Amino acid sequence: MKRKTVEEKYKGTIEKHQDVILGEFAEHEIEWANDLLKWFQRKNLDMSFDEYRGVSYFLNKEFLNKPGSLTLLYGMYLRCEDDIPEITKENAFDCVRYRYAAYAKALELGGY
Repeated sequence: MKRKTVEEKYKGTIEKHQDVILGEFAEHEIEWANDLLKWFQRKNLDMSFDEYRGVSYFLNKEFLNKPGSLTLLYGMYLRCEDDIPEITKENAFDCVRYRYAAYAKALELGGY
């Protein structure tokens, strides 16, 4: 039996950490997608197509069938965190709407 080299061990460790980070990200976004749907229902508003596409992507767990898409969306999440102003009680709804619309745009540009 061949032993793993230091490089192989390092790559394996990095892959495990990425899986954990992406799994936590997916759980977090599924929870926020549910919250966004509830907000729209309570306010009796219609969701735009882009926002709905972003929300449904997480709620239907489409990322399981499309490899690489969750990594793409995680990168978009990090960019949105830099772009969006500090989230307060007054602007939280709009910030979350923007994030899911950005997810839909990233999926469209990424070919998913």
